[in-house]
Amino acid sequence: MTTDPFVLWEESLPGGSIWSHVFKRGTAVRLTDTMGGANVSVLFYNADNFVERYNMPDTLKSQHTAHLTTGHCLYSDMGRVLASITHDSVGWHDPLVGFSNRASALAQYGEGPYQTLRNGWHTNAHDLIAVELAKYGMNERDFTASVNLFSKVVVEDSGAFRYVLDHSLAGSTVELRSDMNTLMILCTCPHPMAPGVEWAPQPVRLTIKRVPLPAADDACRLSRPENGRGFTLTERYFL
Repeated sequence: MTTDPFVLWEESLPGGSIWSHVFKRGTAVRLTDTMGGANVSVLFYNADNFVERYNMPDTLKSQHTAHLTTGHCLYSDMGRVLASITHDSVGWHDPLVGFSNRASALAQYGEGPYQTLRNGWHTNAHDLIAVELAKYGMNERDFTASVNLFSKVVVEDSGAFRYVLDHSLAGSTVELRSDMNTLMILCTCPHPMAPGVEWAPQPVRLTIKRVPLPAADDACRLSRPENGRGFTLTERYFL
């Protein structure tokens, strides 16, 4: 553990695993791709009211973007800012493609039962997320779009998606500030468009720390006019 007084917790997440935490307003999580080539699919919910959750279309159209990086906010379906990206050494994170399921994992990696492979078994994001949601009284009806951190997918002029290889290098980092009390569910299964037939999901390191609330000159607040309104709605929620 670090001696930094602002750091609350540090932990390594193995590849192909699931993890969740209610991030309190005024905390942040920094994720580090320790080996390179990681993917972290993240789902976001208002921890005080799970009915409110991440809205991908509003997030992208309000900020005029098809990818996420520093300065971007993650909007709920009620127009509030669940979290914002305050640091990013990668420059591009995929909000479009979603996460793997049992059929896609089976087609790509073949059979990989736990009884045979033990901790190397072929998991998939859909099933892991469903189990994690159940811990909070939710089920598959509560699935939302994910943000795939450390992964880059380009939309071609034809409308086709193209996955970019070797996008995230070892040591790459991204930091998410929690602007509400936000339940984040993190899954480290491979991106569903990542090529290859060998099951080799990469680990990440997470660091949770205290951070100031966004001030009037906050970079995320000022990066888009819409974000100013989003933060105003969020701050009014906590009056």
